[in-house]
Amino acid sequence: MAAENTSSVTEFILAGLTDQPGLQLPLFFLFLGFYVVTMVGNLGLIILIGLNSHLQIPMYLFLFNLSFIDFSYSSTIIPKMLMSFVSKKNVISYTGCMTQFFFFCFFLISESFILSAMAYDRYVAICKPLLYTLTMSPQVCLFLLLGVYGIGILGAIAHTGNILFLTFCAENLLNHYMCDFLPLLELSCNSSYMNTLVVFILVAIDIGTSIVTIFLSYGFILSSIFHISSTEGRSKAFSTCSSHIIALSLFFGSGAFAYLKPPFIIPLDQDKVYTLFYTTVVPMLNPLIYSLRNKDVKLAMKKTLARITLSPMELEIEKRDDNF
Repeated sequence: MAAENTSSVTEFILAGLTDQPGLQLPLFFLFLGFYVVTMVGNLGLIILIGLNSHLQIPMYLFLFNLSFIDFSYSSTIIPKMLMSFVSKKNVISYTGCMTQFFFFCFFLISESFILSAMAYDRYVAICKPLLYTLTMSPQVCLFLLLGVYGIGILGAIAHTGNILFLTFCAENLLNHYMCDFLPLLELSCNSSYMNTLVVFILVAIDIGTSIVTIFLSYGFILSSIFHISSTEGRSKAFSTCSSHIIALSLFFGSGAFAYLKPPFIIPLDQDKVYTLFYTTVVPMLNPLIYSLRNKDVKLAMKKTLARITLSPMELEIEKRDDNF
């Protein structure tokens, strides 16, 4: 392994979130709870959208993929973090660290672009409602999703390639609960200004492209909303976008704090908090935001629960009531 990566280090020790013994067990149960809610919430949305035909439209297709990304994203990070609370030494191999880092980058970048695709979908729905079916055809949706995951893979390859050029000498204690950009750069014995610059340029391109797309989409949306004469129409248009705006603010807000400021401005321990927010809290909140604030999802949930709990005769009666 050392010959392959030109490093004397073949494994890293993850320092974890805190070194205070009294906090280890409470934090373990806290983040285990977060992980369970994240898994149940995102899997629930995936199953709900898959089972209900009236949710199989572009808006919910993108939400399906957002839930898949959040589910996978959390599974890449949280299990290893939980180990740091219950083990004396949380070790990860060099290969394991690079693999975690690659998938972390892939899902992080994919999430930023799926949120952009959702913003574009809302733009078409509000600004061009008569052309919505034609504009957001299955072929266009497939093209957008291929773009989301394609850019995710390319970004992950670029970031991982930059880290693979680093050499790690005797020191192998990684001051983080996962393999992330800045702690790896800090630990490397040949990290240069150029490596750090590459990280910030790539992050700025990833986030910048997404944010420009989102701002343009919402600029046109706001312009259309202000041209709606009725208060009820404006309110309905705003409510259509509210869940997405909350999700955008949480994800890009925490991401910007973590990566768009030089490391000497944000200490690494503080950076852990920002990283923790968008790797753990945001994937947990997204399904709650989109289900609690969405009438279609709540109706689909009600119908799905009814299928499970009601007898066939009761279901037939309920269908007749719905038709009336």
